[in-house]
Amino acid sequence: MNEPVLEIKGLDVDYGLGAEAVHAVQDVHLTLHRGEVLGLAGESGSGKSTLAYGLTRLLPPPGVIRGGSVVYHPGDGEPYDVLKLTPKQLRDFRWAETSIVFQGAMNSLNPVHKVSVQLMDVIKAHDPRSTKTARLARARELLRLVGIAADRLDAYPHQLSGGMRQRVMIAMALALEPRVVIMDEPTTALDVVMQRQILAQLVELRERLGFSVLFITHDLSLLVEFSDRIAIMYGGRIVEQARGVDLYRDSLHPYSDGLLHSFPALRGPRRELTGIPGSPPDPRSLPVGCAFSPRCPHAFDRCTTEVPVLGVPADRDDPARTVACWLHPADPVAAVKS
Repeated sequence: MNEPVLEIKGLDVDYGLGAEAVHAVQDVHLTLHRGEVLGLAGESGSGKSTLAYGLTRLLPPPGVIRGGSVVYHPGDGEPYDVLKLTPKQLRDFRWAETSIVFQGAMNSLNPVHKVSVQLMDVIKAHDPRSTKTARLARARELLRLVGIAADRLDAYPHQLSGGMRQRVMIAMALALEPRVVIMDEPTTALDVVMQRQILAQLVELRERLGFSVLFITHDLSLLVEFSDRIAIMYGGRIVEQARGVDLYRDSLHPYSDGLLHSFPALRGPRRELTGIPGSPPDPRSLPVGCAFSPRCPHAFDRCTTEVPVLGVPADRDDPARTVACWLHPADPVAAVKS
Protein backbone atom coordinates (compact mmCIF):
# COMPACT_ATOMS: atom_id res chain seq x y z
CA MET A 1 0.00 0.00 0.00
CA ASN A 2 1.20 3.57 -0.72
CA GLU A 3 2.63 5.78 1.98
CA PRO A 4 0.18 7.83 4.07
CA VAL A 5 -0.41 11.48 3.23
CA LEU A 6 -2.96 12.21 5.98
CA GLU A 7 -3.39 10.26 9.23
CA ILE A 8 -6.33 10.94 11.54
CA LYS A 9 -5.76 9.42 14.98
CA GLY A 10 -8.33 9.33 17.77
CA LEU A 11 -10.13 12.48 16.61
CA ASP A 12 -12.97 13.70 18.88
CA VAL A 13 -15.22 16.63 17.93
CA ASP A 14 -18.05 18.07 20.04
CA TYR A 15 -20.61 20.79 19.50
CA GLY A 16 -21.31 22.65 22.74
CA LEU A 17 -20.13 22.05 26.28
CA GLY A 18 -21.01 19.99 29.31
CA ALA A 19 -24.06 17.76 29.52
CA GLU A 20 -25.60 19.35 26.41
CA ALA A 21 -22.55 18.64 24.23
CA VAL A 22 -23.16 16.78 20.96
CA HIS A 23 -20.48 14.15 20.40
CA ALA A 24 -20.41 14.44 16.61
CA VAL A 25 -17.11 12.59 15.99
CA GLN A 26 -15.70 10.02 18.40
CA ASP A 27 -12.29 8.34 18.37
CA VAL A 28 -11.93 8.34 14.58
CA HIS A 29 -8.87 6.63 13.08
CA LEU A 30 -8.53 7.06 9.33
CA THR A 31 -5.58 7.09 6.93
CA LEU A 32 -5.53 8.57 3.44
CA HIS A 33 -2.73 7.19 1.27
CA ARG A 34 -0.89 8.90 -1.55
CA GLY A 35 -2.79 8.88 -4.82
CA GLU A 36 -5.87 7.01 -3.59
CA VAL A 37 -9.57 7.81 -3.53
CA LEU A 38 -10.89 7.08 -0.04
CA GLY A 39 -14.67 7.14 0.21
CA LEU A 40 -16.48 8.00 3.44
CA ALA A 41 -20.15 7.01 3.58
CA GLY A 42 -22.95 7.19 6.10
CA GLU A 43 -26.42 8.59 6.68
CA SER A 44 -27.04 12.27 7.32
CA GLY A 45 -25.95 13.13 10.86
CA SER A 46 -23.33 10.39 11.07
CA GLY A 47 -20.49 12.92 11.47
CA LYS A 48 -19.01 12.86 7.95
CA SER A 49 -19.03 16.61 7.32
CA THR A 50 -17.93 17.38 10.87
CA LEU A 51 -14.92 15.14 10.29
CA ALA A 52 -14.02 17.14 7.16
CA TYR A 53 -14.42 20.46 9.00
CA GLY A 54 -12.43 19.14 11.94
CA LEU A 55 -9.40 17.86 10.07
CA THR A 56 -9.12 21.20 8.20
CA ARG A 57 -9.89 23.23 11.37
CA LEU A 58 -12.89 24.90 9.78
CA LEU A 59 -15.40 23.92 12.45
CA PRO A 60 -18.21 26.48 12.87
CA PRO A 61 -19.04 27.55 16.44
CA PRO A 62 -19.72 25.95 18.87
CA GLY A 63 -17.66 23.11 17.39
CA VAL A 64 -14.52 22.16 19.29
CA ILE A 65 -11.87 19.49 18.81
CA ARG A 66 -11.60 17.55 22.07
CA GLY A 67 -8.72 15.25 21.25
CA GLY A 68 -6.70 13.36 18.69
CA SER A 69 -4.33 14.40 15.93
CA VAL A 70 -4.33 14.99 12.17
CA VAL A 71 -0.83 14.23 10.89
CA TYR A 72 0.04 15.51 7.42
CA HIS A 73 2.95 14.03 5.48
CA PRO A 74 4.31 16.64 3.03
CA GLY A 75 6.13 15.70 -0.13
CA ASP A 76 9.37 16.83 1.50
CA GLY A 77 10.07 17.57 5.13
CA GLU A 78 8.85 16.08 8.37
CA PRO A 79 5.22 15.16 9.12
CA TYR A 80 3.32 17.61 11.32
CA ASP A 81 0.06 17.79 13.25
CA VAL A 82 -2.44 20.10 11.53
CA LEU A 83 -4.18 20.68 14.87
CA LYS A 84 -1.04 22.38 16.19
CA LEU A 85 -0.45 24.79 13.32
CA THR A 86 -0.38 28.55 13.90
CA PRO A 87 -2.93 30.68 12.00
CA LYS A 88 -0.31 31.62 9.40
CA GLN A 89 0.82 28.02 8.96
CA LEU A 90 -2.79 26.92 8.70
CA ARG A 91 -3.44 29.45 5.93
CA ASP A 92 -0.51 28.01 3.97
CA PHE A 93 -1.75 24.47 4.59
CA ARG A 94 -5.25 25.13 3.27
CA TRP A 95 -5.56 25.18 -0.51
CA ALA A 96 -1.81 24.80 -1.09
CA GLU A 97 -1.57 21.39 0.63
CA THR A 98 -5.20 20.43 1.21
CA SER A 99 -8.28 21.88 -0.46
CA ILE A 100 -11.95 21.20 0.19
CA VAL A 101 -15.13 21.32 -1.91
CA PHE A 102 -18.08 21.75 0.45
CA GLN A 103 -21.71 20.73 0.18
CA GLY A 104 -23.59 23.06 -2.18
CA ALA A 105 -20.27 24.53 -3.26
CA MET A 106 -21.57 25.28 -6.76
CA ASN A 107 -23.92 27.80 -5.14
CA SER A 108 -20.96 29.50 -3.44
CA LEU A 109 -19.77 31.25 -6.58
CA ASN A 110 -20.20 35.01 -6.41
CA PRO A 111 -23.10 35.84 -8.77
CA VAL A 112 -21.78 39.32 -9.67
CA HIS A 113 -18.28 38.25 -10.74
CA LYS A 114 -17.19 36.39 -13.83
CA VAL A 115 -15.64 32.95 -13.51
CA SER A 116 -12.24 34.34 -14.55
CA VAL A 117 -12.23 36.87 -11.70
CA GLN A 118 -13.08 34.24 -9.10
CA LEU A 119 -10.44 31.77 -10.27
CA MET A 120 -7.81 34.49 -10.47
CA ASP A 121 -8.68 35.75 -6.97
CA VAL A 122 -7.95 32.31 -5.51
CA ILE A 123 -4.55 32.25 -7.20
CA LYS A 124 -3.74 35.84 -6.19
CA ALA A 125 -4.68 35.24 -2.55
CA HIS A 126 -1.91 32.66 -2.21
CA ASP A 127 0.52 34.06 -4.78
CA PRO A 128 0.23 37.88 -4.61
CA ARG A 129 3.39 38.35 -6.66
CA SER A 130 1.95 36.61 -9.71
CA THR A 131 1.07 38.79 -12.70
CA LYS A 132 -2.45 39.20 -14.05
CA THR A 133 -1.35 37.55 -17.29
CA ALA A 134 -0.01 34.52 -15.43
CA ARG A 135 -3.17 34.24 -13.34
CA LEU A 136 -5.39 34.40 -16.42
CA ALA A 137 -3.33 31.72 -18.16
CA ARG A 138 -3.61 29.51 -15.09
CA ALA A 139 -7.38 30.06 -14.99
CA ARG A 140 -7.67 28.92 -18.63
CA GLU A 141 -5.57 25.86 -17.84
CA LEU A 142 -7.76 24.97 -14.84
CA LEU A 143 -10.95 25.14 -16.89
CA ARG A 144 -9.43 22.89 -19.54
CA LEU A 145 -8.47 20.42 -16.80
CA VAL A 146 -12.10 20.05 -15.74
CA GLY A 147 -13.47 19.92 -19.29
CA ILE A 148 -14.79 23.46 -19.71
CA ALA A 149 -14.00 25.59 -22.76
CA ALA A 150 -11.77 28.60 -22.07
CA ASP A 151 -14.38 31.03 -23.43
CA ARG A 152 -16.49 30.27 -20.34
CA LEU A 153 -14.06 32.41 -18.33
CA ASP A 154 -16.15 35.42 -19.32
CA ALA A 155 -19.38 33.81 -18.11
CA TYR A 156 -21.23 34.64 -14.89
CA PRO A 157 -22.28 31.73 -12.64
CA HIS A 158 -25.94 31.98 -13.64
CA GLN A 159 -24.93 31.41 -17.25
CA LEU A 160 -23.48 27.98 -16.40
CA SER A 161 -25.29 24.70 -15.79
CA GLY A 162 -25.16 23.06 -12.36
CA GLY A 163 -22.57 20.59 -13.60
CA MET A 164 -20.37 23.36 -15.00
CA ARG A 165 -20.57 25.35 -11.76
CA GLN A 166 -19.49 22.29 -9.83
CA ARG A 167 -16.59 21.77 -12.23
CA VAL A 168 -15.54 25.39 -11.64
CA MET A 169 -15.45 24.69 -7.90
CA ILE A 170 -13.28 21.62 -8.51
CA ALA A 171 -11.00 23.79 -10.68
CA MET A 172 -10.68 26.24 -7.76
CA ALA A 173 -9.81 23.37 -5.43
CA LEU A 174 -7.01 22.32 -7.81
CA ALA A 175 -5.73 25.86 -8.43
CA LEU A 176 -2.71 25.58 -6.12
CA GLU A 177 -2.00 21.92 -6.94
CA PRO A 178 -2.81 20.50 -3.49
CA ARG A 179 -1.79 16.99 -2.56
CA VAL A 180 -5.12 16.27 -0.84
CA VAL A 181 -8.61 17.17 -2.08
CA ILE A 182 -11.56 16.72 0.31
CA MET A 183 -14.96 16.57 -1.38
CA ASP A 184 -17.99 16.81 0.91
CA GLU A 185 -21.16 15.71 -0.94
CA PRO A 186 -20.01 17.54 -4.09
CA THR A 187 -22.60 16.03 -6.45
CA THR A 188 -25.73 15.94 -4.27
CA ALA A 189 -27.69 18.54 -6.28
CA LEU A 190 -26.85 16.98 -9.66
CA ASP A 191 -28.65 14.29 -11.64
CA VAL A 192 -27.25 10.76 -11.72
CA VAL A 193 -25.66 11.08 -15.18
CA MET A 194 -23.89 14.34 -14.28
CA GLN A 195 -22.74 12.87 -10.94
CA ARG A 196 -20.95 10.03 -12.67
CA GLN A 197 -19.46 12.26 -15.35
CA ILE A 198 -17.93 14.54 -12.74
CA LEU A 199 -16.65 11.64 -10.64
CA ALA A 200 -15.14 9.90 -13.66
CA GLN A 201 -13.38 13.14 -14.54
CA LEU A 202 -12.17 13.53 -10.95
CA VAL A 203 -10.64 10.04 -11.02
CA GLU A 204 -8.96 10.84 -14.33
CA LEU A 205 -7.51 14.06 -12.87
CA ARG A 206 -6.31 12.15 -9.82
CA GLU A 207 -4.47 9.68 -12.05
CA ARG A 208 -2.96 12.49 -14.11
CA LEU A 209 -1.98 14.87 -11.29
CA GLY A 210 -1.36 12.39 -8.46
CA PHE A 211 -3.37 13.99 -5.65
CA SER A 212 -5.32 12.04 -3.03
CA VAL A 213 -9.09 12.34 -2.56
CA LEU A 214 -11.29 11.99 0.52
CA PHE A 215 -14.76 11.69 -1.02
CA ILE A 216 -17.65 12.10 1.43
CA THR A 217 -21.20 11.11 0.50
CA HIS A 218 -24.35 9.42 1.74
CA ASP A 219 -24.57 7.54 -1.60
CA LEU A 220 -22.59 4.34 -1.16
CA SER A 221 -23.28 3.28 -4.76
CA LEU A 222 -21.03 6.11 -5.98
CA LEU A 223 -18.17 5.03 -3.73
CA VAL A 224 -18.37 1.37 -4.73
CA GLU A 225 -17.88 2.46 -8.31
CA PHE A 226 -15.12 5.06 -7.93
CA SER A 227 -13.21 4.54 -4.63
CA ASP A 228 -10.10 2.50 -3.91
CA ARG A 229 -11.12 2.07 -0.26
CA ILE A 230 -14.31 2.86 1.64
CA ALA A 231 -14.91 3.78 5.27
CA ILE A 232 -18.41 3.56 6.75
CA MET A 233 -19.41 6.02 9.50
CA TYR A 234 -22.28 5.69 11.96
CA GLY A 235 -23.05 7.60 15.14
CA GLY A 236 -19.83 9.59 14.92
CA ARG A 237 -17.57 6.54 14.61
CA ILE A 238 -15.94 4.57 11.80
CA VAL A 239 -17.59 1.14 11.87
CA GLU A 240 -15.91 -0.51 8.88
CA GLN A 241 -13.09 0.05 6.38
CA ALA A 242 -12.25 -2.06 3.35
CA ARG A 243 -11.28 -1.98 -0.29
CA GLY A 244 -14.28 -1.03 -2.37
CA VAL A 245 -14.62 -4.41 -4.04
CA ASP A 246 -14.23 -6.28 -0.73
CA LEU A 247 -16.88 -4.20 0.98
CA TYR A 248 -19.30 -4.77 -1.90
CA ARG A 249 -18.75 -8.53 -2.00
CA ASP A 250 -18.38 -9.27 1.70
CA SER A 251 -19.37 -6.49 4.10
CA LEU A 252 -18.81 -7.37 7.76
CA HIS A 253 -20.76 -4.74 9.69
CA PRO A 254 -24.58 -5.08 9.64
CA TYR A 255 -24.90 -1.35 8.94
CA SER A 256 -22.64 -1.61 5.87
CA ASP A 257 -24.69 -4.56 4.69
CA GLY A 258 -27.90 -2.55 5.12
CA LEU A 259 -26.51 0.33 3.06
CA LEU A 260 -25.38 -2.02 0.29
CA HIS A 261 -28.84 -3.56 0.03
CA SER A 262 -30.52 -0.18 -0.25
CA PHE A 263 -29.56 0.37 -3.91
CA PRO A 264 -29.76 -1.86 -7.02
CA ALA A 265 -26.85 -4.14 -7.94
CA LEU A 266 -24.46 -2.61 -10.46
CA ARG A 267 -24.36 -5.83 -12.48
CA GLY A 268 -25.95 -9.27 -12.54
CA PRO A 269 -29.47 -10.31 -11.63
CA ARG A 270 -31.89 -8.02 -9.85
CA ARG A 271 -32.09 -8.28 -6.10
CA GLU A 272 -34.67 -7.26 -3.58
CA LEU A 273 -33.98 -3.85 -2.05
CA THR A 274 -34.33 -3.59 1.71
CA GLY A 275 -34.20 -0.62 4.04
CA ILE A 276 -32.65 -0.29 7.47
CA PRO A 277 -35.38 -0.21 10.15
CA GLY A 278 -35.53 2.68 12.58
CA SER A 279 -33.75 6.04 12.43
CA PRO A 280 -30.17 7.24 12.99
CA PRO A 281 -29.42 7.95 16.67
CA ASP A 282 -29.62 11.38 18.24
CA PRO A 283 -25.95 12.41 18.74
CA ARG A 284 -26.99 14.17 21.97
CA SER A 285 -28.10 10.85 23.43
CA LEU A 286 -26.34 7.92 21.81
CA PRO A 287 -27.31 4.36 22.81
CA VAL A 288 -25.08 2.58 25.32
CA GLY A 289 -22.68 0.19 23.63
CA CYS A 290 -22.84 -0.02 19.85
CA ALA A 291 -24.82 2.94 18.47
CA PHE A 292 -26.31 0.69 15.77
CA SER A 293 -27.58 -1.96 18.19
CA PRO A 294 -31.22 -0.67 18.36
CA ARG A 295 -31.49 -1.12 14.57
CA CYS A 296 -29.31 -4.22 14.18
CA PRO A 297 -30.96 -7.58 13.41
CA HIS A 298 -27.95 -9.42 14.90
CA ALA A 299 -27.55 -7.50 18.18
CA PHE A 300 -26.95 -9.48 21.38
CA ASP A 301 -26.29 -8.55 25.02
CA ARG A 302 -22.70 -7.37 24.61
CA CYS A 303 -23.74 -4.96 21.82
CA THR A 304 -25.92 -3.00 24.26
CA THR A 305 -23.29 -2.64 26.98
CA GLU A 306 -19.85 -2.23 25.32
CA VAL A 307 -18.65 -0.03 22.45
CA PRO A 308 -16.99 -2.34 19.87
CA VAL A 309 -13.36 -1.67 19.02
CA LEU A 310 -12.30 -0.81 15.45
CA GLY A 311 -9.56 -3.11 14.21
CA VAL A 312 -8.66 -6.10 12.04
CA PRO A 313 -11.18 -8.86 12.88
CA ALA A 314 -9.81 -12.12 14.21
CA ASP A 315 -11.65 -14.08 11.51
CA ARG A 316 -9.95 -12.15 8.68
CA ASP A 317 -6.25 -12.00 7.80
CA ASP A 318 -6.24 -8.71 5.92
CA PRO A 319 -4.74 -5.55 7.46
CA ALA A 320 -6.73 -3.43 4.97
CA ARG A 321 -10.00 -4.57 6.58
CA THR A 322 -11.13 -3.11 9.88
CA VAL A 323 -14.51 -3.37 11.56
CA ALA A 324 -16.10 -2.30 14.85
CA CYS A 325 -18.63 -5.04 15.56
CA TRP A 326 -18.88 -7.69 18.28
CA LEU A 327 -19.81 -10.22 15.59
CA HIS A 328 -16.18 -9.85 14.45
CA PRO A 329 -14.03 -9.03 17.54
CA ALA A 330 -10.94 -7.08 16.53
CA ASP A 331 -7.45 -6.08 17.65
CA PRO A 332 -7.63 -2.35 18.48
CA VAL A 333 -3.97 -1.74 17.59
CA ALA A 334 -4.71 -2.57 13.95
CA ALA A 335 -7.10 0.36 13.62
CA VAL A 336 -4.25 2.85 14.07
CA LYS A 337 -2.20 1.14 11.37
CA SER A 338 -4.96 0.93 8.75
